[in-house]
Amino acid sequence: MHTGKIKKLIRDRGFGFIDDTDGREVFFHRSSVLDMKFDDLSEEQKVTFEIENSPKGPRAVNVQIEK
Repeated sequence: MHTGKIKKLIRDRGFGFIDDTDGREVFFHRSSVLDMKFDDLSEEQKVTFEIENSPKGPRAVNVQIEK
């Protein structure tokens, strides 16, 4: 499990980017958010997530607010 902060949200397109504590920026899609709505997320919010490989590079899945 990885941790990080939401760096940028592109609400009208349904995706965003997370700054991983490992120093990389990771893409995520609204369909990868668990336990809450994408529209309820905010930038700088701490999250936990897993990383999977996609054709366009790594992406975050199972994104949740850090508890």
